[in-house]
Amino acid sequence: MEEIVKLDSVSQYNDMRGVPTLHPLVSVIDLSKAKQMPAKPFNFGLYGIYLKELKCGELKYGRNMYDYQEGTLVFIGPGQVLTVQPKVKAFEAKGWALFFHPELLNGTSLGKHIQDYSFFSYDVNEALHLSEQERQIVLDCFQKIQYELQHAIDKHSKKLIVSNIELFLNYCIRFYDRQFITRDNSNRGILEKFEGLLIDYFNSDKPSNIGLPTVAWCARELHFSANYFGDLIKKETGVSAQEYIQSKVIELAKERIFDLDKSVSQVAYELGFRYPQHFTRLFKQRVGSTPNAYRMLN
Repeated sequence: MEEIVKLDSVSQYNDMRGVPTLHPLVSVIDLSKAKQMPAKPFNFGLYGIYLKELKCGELKYGRNMYDYQEGTLVFIGPGQVLTVQPKVKAFEAKGWALFFHPELLNGTSLGKHIQDYSFFSYDVNEALHLSEQERQIVLDCFQKIQYELQHAIDKHSKKLIVSNIELFLNYCIRFYDRQFITRDNSNRGILEKFEGLLIDYFNSDKPSNIGLPTVAWCARELHFSANYFGDLIKKETGVSAQEYIQSKVIELAKERIFDLDKSVSQVAYELGFRYPQHFTRLFKQRVGSTPNAYRMLN
Protein backbone atom coordinates (compact mmCIF):
# COMPACT_ATOMS: atom_id res chain seq x y z
CA MET A 1 0.00 0.00 0.00
CA GLU A 2 1.40 3.39 -1.00
CA GLU A 3 2.49 5.60 1.88
CA ILE A 4 0.17 8.52 2.60
CA VAL A 5 1.89 11.90 2.68
CA LYS A 6 0.89 14.16 5.56
CA LEU A 7 0.37 17.81 4.63
CA ASP A 8 0.44 19.67 7.92
CA SER A 9 1.49 23.19 6.93
CA VAL A 10 0.69 25.80 4.32
CA SER A 11 4.37 26.19 3.43
CA GLN A 12 4.69 22.44 2.82
CA TYR A 13 1.77 22.56 0.39
CA ASN A 14 3.07 25.72 -1.31
CA ASP A 15 6.53 24.20 -1.75
CA MET A 16 5.01 21.15 -3.41
CA ARG A 17 3.06 23.39 -5.82
CA GLY A 18 6.07 25.67 -6.45
CA VAL A 19 4.46 28.88 -5.22
CA PRO A 20 5.74 31.37 -2.61
CA THR A 21 4.43 31.39 0.97
CA LEU A 22 3.17 34.89 1.74
CA HIS A 23 1.59 33.93 5.07
CA PRO A 24 2.42 30.89 7.25
CA LEU A 25 -1.24 29.99 7.85
CA VAL A 26 -3.11 30.78 4.63
CA SER A 27 -2.54 30.65 0.87
CA VAL A 28 -4.45 31.54 -2.29
CA ILE A 29 -3.03 29.83 -5.39
CA ASP A 30 -3.58 30.49 -9.06
CA LEU A 31 -3.50 26.89 -10.30
CA SER A 32 -2.41 27.92 -13.80
CA LYS A 33 0.88 29.09 -12.25
CA ALA A 34 1.39 26.11 -9.93
CA LYS A 35 3.10 22.76 -10.39
CA GLN A 36 0.93 19.69 -10.60
CA MET A 37 0.63 17.67 -7.43
CA PRO A 38 2.59 14.40 -7.56
CA ALA A 39 0.64 11.17 -7.98
CA LYS A 40 0.33 10.20 -4.33
CA PRO A 41 -2.27 10.03 -1.57
CA PHE A 42 -2.27 13.04 0.76
CA ASN A 43 -3.71 13.38 4.25
CA PHE A 44 -4.54 17.04 4.78
CA GLY A 45 -4.03 18.78 8.09
CA LEU A 46 -5.44 21.91 6.47
CA TYR A 47 -8.75 23.27 5.28
CA GLY A 48 -8.76 23.45 1.49
CA ILE A 49 -11.09 24.63 -1.24
CA TYR A 50 -10.49 24.03 -4.95
CA LEU A 51 -12.25 26.07 -7.60
CA LYS A 52 -11.58 24.20 -10.84
CA GLU A 53 -12.50 25.76 -14.16
CA LEU A 54 -11.56 22.98 -16.59
CA LYS A 55 -12.85 19.44 -16.82
CA CYS A 56 -10.28 16.96 -15.56
CA GLY A 57 -10.23 13.61 -13.79
CA GLU A 58 -6.95 13.49 -11.93
CA LEU A 59 -8.26 13.32 -8.38
CA LYS A 60 -9.51 10.44 -6.31
CA TYR A 61 -11.29 11.78 -3.26
CA GLY A 62 -11.82 9.11 -0.63
CA ARG A 63 -12.94 6.03 -2.59
CA ASN A 64 -14.33 7.89 -5.58
CA MET A 65 -12.94 9.40 -8.74
CA TYR A 66 -14.02 12.95 -9.33
CA ASP A 67 -14.43 14.46 -12.78
CA TYR A 68 -14.50 18.21 -12.20
CA GLN A 69 -16.98 20.32 -14.07
CA GLU A 70 -16.33 23.94 -14.94
CA GLY A 71 -16.96 26.22 -11.96
CA THR A 72 -16.97 23.50 -9.30
CA LEU A 73 -15.97 23.93 -5.66
CA VAL A 74 -14.58 20.96 -3.73
CA PHE A 75 -13.95 21.24 0.01
CA ILE A 76 -11.33 19.36 2.04
CA GLY A 77 -11.22 19.29 5.83
CA PRO A 78 -8.40 18.32 8.19
CA GLY A 79 -7.95 14.55 8.32
CA GLN A 80 -9.33 13.87 4.85
CA VAL A 81 -7.38 11.95 2.21
CA LEU A 82 -7.10 13.12 -1.41
CA THR A 83 -5.29 10.95 -3.94
CA VAL A 84 -3.76 12.27 -7.16
CA GLN A 85 -4.00 9.50 -9.74
CA PRO A 86 -1.02 8.46 -11.92
CA LYS A 87 -1.03 8.17 -15.72
CA VAL A 88 -3.68 10.81 -16.21
CA LYS A 89 -3.47 12.77 -19.45
CA ALA A 90 -1.69 16.05 -18.81
CA PHE A 91 -3.74 19.21 -18.88
CA GLU A 92 -3.19 22.90 -18.35
CA ALA A 93 -4.73 23.46 -14.93
CA LYS A 94 -6.96 26.47 -14.54
CA GLY A 95 -8.63 27.66 -11.39
CA TRP A 96 -7.85 28.63 -7.83
CA ALA A 97 -7.20 27.02 -4.47
CA LEU A 98 -7.57 28.40 -0.96
CA PHE A 99 -5.81 26.66 1.91
CA PHE A 100 -5.69 27.68 5.56
CA HIS A 101 -4.39 26.09 8.74
CA PRO A 102 -6.79 25.54 11.67
CA GLU A 103 -4.50 27.70 13.81
CA LEU A 104 -5.47 30.72 11.71
CA LEU A 105 -8.92 30.55 13.31
CA ASN A 106 -7.72 30.52 16.93
CA GLY A 107 -9.41 33.29 18.92
CA THR A 108 -11.81 34.23 16.10
CA SER A 109 -15.57 33.96 15.78
CA LEU A 110 -15.09 31.65 12.79
CA GLY A 111 -12.97 29.33 14.92
CA LYS A 112 -15.90 28.88 17.31
CA HIS A 113 -18.25 27.59 14.63
CA ILE A 114 -16.10 26.25 11.78
CA GLN A 115 -17.71 22.85 12.43
CA ASP A 116 -21.04 24.33 11.32
CA TYR A 117 -19.77 24.41 7.73
CA SER A 118 -20.64 20.77 7.21
CA PHE A 119 -19.68 20.77 3.51
CA PHE A 120 -16.05 20.19 4.53
CA SER A 121 -17.20 16.61 5.22
CA TYR A 122 -19.31 16.10 2.09
CA ASP A 123 -18.44 13.32 -0.34
CA VAL A 124 -16.85 14.07 -3.70
CA ASN A 125 -20.09 13.60 -5.64
CA GLU A 126 -21.66 16.27 -3.43
CA ALA A 127 -19.41 19.10 -4.65
CA LEU A 128 -20.82 22.59 -5.21
CA HIS A 129 -21.56 23.49 -8.83
CA LEU A 130 -21.56 27.24 -9.38
CA SER A 131 -23.48 29.53 -11.66
CA GLU A 132 -21.41 32.17 -13.44
CA GLN A 133 -22.59 34.85 -11.01
CA GLU A 134 -21.72 32.66 -8.01
CA ARG A 135 -18.30 31.92 -9.53
CA GLN A 136 -17.61 35.65 -9.75
CA ILE A 137 -18.52 36.11 -6.08
CA VAL A 138 -16.12 33.28 -5.14
CA LEU A 139 -13.33 34.82 -7.21
CA ASP A 140 -13.97 38.19 -5.59
CA CYS A 141 -13.59 36.65 -2.13
CA PHE A 142 -10.38 34.89 -3.16
CA GLN A 143 -9.00 38.12 -4.61
CA LYS A 144 -9.70 40.03 -1.39
CA ILE A 145 -7.85 37.38 0.62
CA GLN A 146 -5.00 37.43 -1.89
CA TYR A 147 -4.79 41.22 -1.61
CA GLU A 148 -4.32 40.92 2.16
CA LEU A 149 -1.61 38.30 1.67
CA GLN A 150 0.29 40.64 -0.63
CA HIS A 151 -0.14 43.50 1.83
CA ALA A 152 2.46 43.89 4.60
CA ILE A 153 1.23 42.03 7.70
CA ASP A 154 -0.14 44.44 10.30
CA LYS A 155 -2.57 44.35 13.24
CA HIS A 156 -5.53 44.24 10.84
CA SER A 157 -4.32 41.39 8.61
CA LYS A 158 -5.66 38.39 10.52
CA LYS A 159 -9.08 39.92 11.15
CA LEU A 160 -9.52 40.90 7.49
CA ILE A 161 -8.29 37.54 6.16
CA VAL A 162 -10.49 35.50 8.48
CA SER A 163 -13.49 37.79 7.87
CA ASN A 164 -13.18 37.26 4.12
CA ILE A 165 -12.87 33.48 4.58
CA GLU A 166 -16.00 33.55 6.74
CA LEU A 167 -17.82 35.66 4.14
CA PHE A 168 -16.84 33.17 1.44
CA LEU A 169 -18.04 30.19 3.52
CA ASN A 170 -21.34 31.92 4.26
CA TYR A 171 -21.87 32.46 0.54
CA CYS A 172 -21.20 28.74 0.05
CA ILE A 173 -24.01 27.93 2.49
CA ARG A 174 -26.35 30.04 0.35
CA PHE A 175 -25.10 28.42 -2.86
CA TYR A 176 -25.59 24.92 -1.42
CA ASP A 177 -29.14 25.84 -0.39
CA ARG A 178 -29.74 26.83 -4.00
CA GLN A 179 -28.22 23.56 -5.21
CA PHE A 180 -30.44 21.50 -2.90
CA ILE A 181 -33.43 23.15 -4.57
CA THR A 182 -32.25 23.16 -8.19
CA ARG A 183 -30.76 19.65 -8.34
CA ASP A 184 -34.19 18.05 -8.35
CA ASN A 185 -33.16 15.25 -10.70
CA SER A 186 -30.48 13.87 -8.37
CA ASN A 187 -32.36 14.55 -5.12
CA ARG A 188 -35.88 13.80 -6.35
CA GLY A 189 -37.72 11.43 -4.08
CA ILE A 190 -35.04 11.40 -1.36
CA LEU A 191 -37.63 12.01 1.36
CA GLU A 192 -39.81 9.19 0.03
CA LYS A 193 -36.76 6.90 -0.11
CA PHE A 194 -35.82 7.87 3.44
CA GLU A 195 -39.36 7.13 4.63
CA GLY A 196 -39.38 3.78 2.81
CA LEU A 197 -35.99 2.89 4.23
CA LEU A 198 -37.23 3.51 7.78
CA ILE A 199 -40.41 1.52 7.23
CA ASP A 200 -38.46 -1.45 5.86
CA TYR A 201 -35.99 -1.18 8.74
CA PHE A 202 -38.66 -1.31 11.45
CA ASN A 203 -40.52 -4.11 9.66
CA SER A 204 -37.38 -6.24 9.78
CA ASP A 205 -35.40 -7.76 12.62
CA LYS A 206 -32.75 -5.04 12.35
CA PRO A 207 -33.99 -3.02 15.36
CA SER A 208 -33.67 -6.06 17.64
CA ASN A 209 -30.30 -7.09 16.18
CA ILE A 210 -28.69 -3.72 15.45
CA GLY A 211 -30.63 -1.10 17.40
CA LEU A 212 -32.11 2.18 16.30
CA PRO A 213 -31.16 3.35 12.78
CA THR A 214 -28.55 6.10 12.79
CA VAL A 215 -28.30 9.05 10.43
CA ALA A 216 -24.95 7.71 9.18
CA TRP A 217 -26.49 4.29 8.38
CA CYS A 218 -29.41 5.86 6.50
CA ALA A 219 -27.04 8.12 4.56
CA ARG A 220 -24.89 5.17 3.49
CA GLU A 221 -27.93 3.20 2.36
CA LEU A 222 -29.07 6.15 0.25
CA HIS A 223 -25.53 6.84 -1.08
CA PHE A 224 -24.91 10.18 0.62
CA SER A 225 -22.39 11.40 3.15
CA ALA A 226 -23.89 11.83 6.61
CA ASN A 227 -23.47 15.61 6.60
CA TYR A 228 -24.86 16.17 3.12
CA PHE A 229 -27.79 13.87 3.85
CA GLY A 230 -28.50 15.65 7.14
CA ASP A 231 -28.40 19.07 5.49
CA LEU A 232 -30.61 17.88 2.63
CA ILE A 233 -33.26 16.46 4.99
CA LYS A 234 -33.18 19.64 7.09
CA LYS A 235 -33.73 21.68 3.94
CA GLU A 236 -36.62 19.46 2.80
CA THR A 237 -38.42 19.04 6.16
CA GLY A 238 -37.25 21.80 8.50
CA VAL A 239 -36.06 19.21 11.05
CA SER A 240 -32.82 17.29 11.37
CA ALA A 241 -32.50 13.74 10.06
CA GLN A 242 -32.14 12.56 13.67
CA GLU A 243 -35.39 14.29 14.65
CA TYR A 244 -37.09 12.75 11.61
CA ILE A 245 -35.99 9.27 12.71
CA GLN A 246 -37.20 9.93 16.25
CA SER A 247 -40.59 11.09 14.91
CA LYS A 248 -40.91 7.83 12.98
CA VAL A 249 -40.01 5.86 16.11
CA ILE A 250 -42.69 7.66 18.14
CA GLU A 251 -45.25 7.20 15.35
CA LEU A 252 -44.64 3.43 15.40
CA ALA A 253 -44.54 3.36 19.20
CA LYS A 254 -47.99 4.92 19.39
CA GLU A 255 -49.34 2.06 17.28
CA ARG A 256 -47.51 -0.76 19.05
CA ILE A 257 -48.17 0.46 22.58
CA PHE A 258 -51.79 -0.70 22.28
CA ASP A 259 -50.80 -4.33 21.88
CA LEU A 260 -51.66 -5.24 25.45
CA ASP A 261 -49.95 -8.61 25.09
CA LYS A 262 -46.64 -6.76 25.12
CA SER A 263 -45.08 -4.77 27.91
CA VAL A 264 -43.67 -1.30 27.32
CA SER A 265 -40.21 -2.82 27.66
CA GLN A 266 -40.94 -5.33 24.89
CA VAL A 267 -42.11 -2.54 22.60
CA ALA A 268 -38.94 -0.60 23.40
CA TYR A 269 -36.70 -3.56 22.54
CA GLU A 270 -38.63 -4.24 19.31
CA LEU A 271 -38.05 -0.64 18.22
CA GLY A 272 -34.31 -0.91 18.82
CA PHE A 273 -33.83 0.65 22.26
CA ARG A 274 -31.20 -1.06 24.37
CA TYR A 275 -32.70 0.34 27.55
CA PRO A 276 -36.48 0.78 28.05
CA GLN A 277 -35.94 3.90 30.16
CA HIS A 278 -34.43 5.62 27.12
CA PHE A 279 -37.60 4.82 25.17
CA THR A 280 -39.76 6.14 28.03
CA ARG A 281 -37.74 9.36 28.21
CA LEU A 282 -38.01 10.01 24.45
CA PHE A 283 -41.71 9.13 24.39
CA LYS A 284 -42.50 11.52 27.25
CA GLN A 285 -40.38 14.23 25.67
CA ARG A 286 -42.20 13.94 22.33
CA VAL A 287 -45.74 13.02 23.45
CA GLY A 288 -46.01 14.66 26.86
CA SER A 289 -46.78 11.50 28.81
CA THR A 290 -45.13 8.17 29.56
CA PRO A 291 -45.93 5.15 27.36
CA ASN A 292 -47.95 3.55 30.18
CA ALA A 293 -49.97 6.73 30.79
CA TYR A 294 -50.58 7.12 27.05
CA ARG A 295 -51.80 3.52 26.87
CA MET A 296 -54.24 4.09 29.73
CA LEU A 297 -55.55 7.45 28.50
CA ASN A 298 -56.25 6.19 25.01
